[in-house]
Amino acid sequence: MANIRELALDGERLASGHRLCPGCALPIIARAVMRGTKDPIVVSNATGCLEVSTTIYPYTAWKVPWIHNAFENAAATITGVEAAYKALKRTGKINKEIKFLAFGGDGGTYDIGLQSLSGALERGHDFVYVCVDNEGYMNTGIQRSSSTPYGAWTNTSAVGKAHKGKEQFKKELTAVVAAHHIPYVAQASPHNYMDLLRKSEKAFAAKGPAFINVLSPCVPGWKYPSSQSIKLAKLAVDTCFWPLFEIENDTWILNYDPGINKKPIIEWLKLQGRFRHLMKPENAHIVEQIQNNIDLRWEQLKKWCGKA
Repeated sequence: MANIRELALDGERLASGHRLCPGCALPIIARAVMRGTKDPIVVSNATGCLEVSTTIYPYTAWKVPWIHNAFENAAATITGVEAAYKALKRTGKINKEIKFLAFGGDGGTYDIGLQSLSGALERGHDFVYVCVDNEGYMNTGIQRSSSTPYGAWTNTSAVGKAHKGKEQFKKELTAVVAAHHIPYVAQASPHNYMDLLRKSEKAFAAKGPAFINVLSPCVPGWKYPSSQSIKLAKLAVDTCFWPLFEIENDTWILNYDPGINKKPIIEWLKLQGRFRHLMKPENAHIVEQIQNNIDLRWEQLKKWCGKA
């Protein structure tokens, strides 16, 4: 694995001149992922916060070949480029190694782009797909996605007398991708930079499709002070809401177990305005449901990783 001091001397592939929100985790994630290989990279980027905030016409923060595509087809776009590259390589028109990377948010991955992603994985293209999961359609006004947690407020999961936020649990996308039996799948967090970097290196080194799902705290969508992004990312892991694990050739590996230091989910919820209504005594049963679901999923994950 690369030395972090040596990596700091390498040039960035995403410039500082972007317009992402103060405290946003997206640039941390994008830069860490692209440090996972020294080979040239071609990037496709689904419509979303990362895309719109880094390419305000006529400017761009990207220092690599970059393609903007619609919400639904980041995987189809980058695998089309990868197929063209292979054809050019076979005919001797290109002889250098190039890596192919797609970024999509949870809206463009869990929801609108799931079919495109599934098809690309099934076909076996050699590319890396990174989902930057901020748990909602934040770029278009903070609407709920299938990644939005149970009980969370969004502009389309109202809080009032009849409804107390989103009424469905978060989709287990990483497990859905694992069911495609691709060479490498991982779940990561920006608070553990070295873990994210190591997983990015593994993803680029894999022969065939690789997928990394990274939690990306969102200041306006989650409603917290901009200085708290990394703290919230860490708490998500310490509560086991967002476990760190990887799957190498169908072998499940648990990367971090808080053990007796596992924190209750209310410690994470209470720091976010989108869950403010759950702090009321009459909604305590919703917090209990969330905790029970996390405990159930955590024990299931440990079994899959042989740590029961």
